[in-house]
Amino acid sequence: MWAELTAKPLYIGILNLTPDSFSDGGLFMEPTLALARAELLVRTGARMLDLGAESTRPGSSPVDSEEEWRRLQPVLAVLKKNLPKLPLSLDTRHAEVAARGLAAGVSVINDVTGFSDPAMLNLAQASTCGLIAMRSHQQGEGFHMPPYDDPEPRGADRIIREMRTLLADLRRAGIPDGRFLLDPGFGFGTTYLEDLALWQALPRLPQALEWPAAGICIGISRKRFLAARTGWPTLAPAQRDGLTAQAHSEAMQWDYRVFRTHAIG
Repeated sequence: MWAELTAKPLYIGILNLTPDSFSDGGLFMEPTLALARAELLVRTGARMLDLGAESTRPGSSPVDSEEEWRRLQPVLAVLKKNLPKLPLSLDTRHAEVAARGLAAGVSVINDVTGFSDPAMLNLAQASTCGLIAMRSHQQGEGFHMPPYDDPEPRGADRIIREMRTLLADLRRAGIPDGRFLLDPGFGFGTTYLEDLALWQALPRLPQALEWPAAGICIGISRKRFLAARTGWPTLAPAQRDGLTAQAHSEAMQWDYRVFRTHAIG
């Protein structure tokens, strides 16, 4: 499904339905507010929305499937009614929530754990939906998040190896290449120096993976990496949209064309 969508830059608008997301937690949980935000994202250039009802920011608390679905269901219903032709992606790592989302008309499952849960992989194998598989480091029910300002110099080799493993695992499971995008997972189990090395490696990443740039989803929107690399580490997430747009422009020069983002332009 991705070939048609990625013929030109694809902005996937982020719609957070959580009280504790790092960027805009609690602002769009009510269905009418979520719809208004969705309409704004579409007007400004989003051709897909990605809905998430469990925060994965550092230090966030996991939520169970029932609570996650309680947050999602009314917003999904109002979006399907008012924006029926808009493809929707569901950001979840829980197979039960993913299955309910597909039944409700979701087109894409975006799993920040890279479909490492056998139940999620089984669901992916049994469906025909699009997939976004992100590289990350899990630690119990949460994610391994090292100190971001760790000064030890590290390159991008580890991250590239982990992306190769993720790609091989999906292929081994019989998932056709045309069904999924890979997400490098900026900020997930990485330090600032690793994120910087990964960003600098983007021009050679497709060759290193033997995977096209159009098959990689760049999730850099409002990330602390953007503030840190410009010397403004304390810049609030909501004030990083200009830096996000600049990063997207850089990545487009290297033929990347899929961007998961809080704002467009």
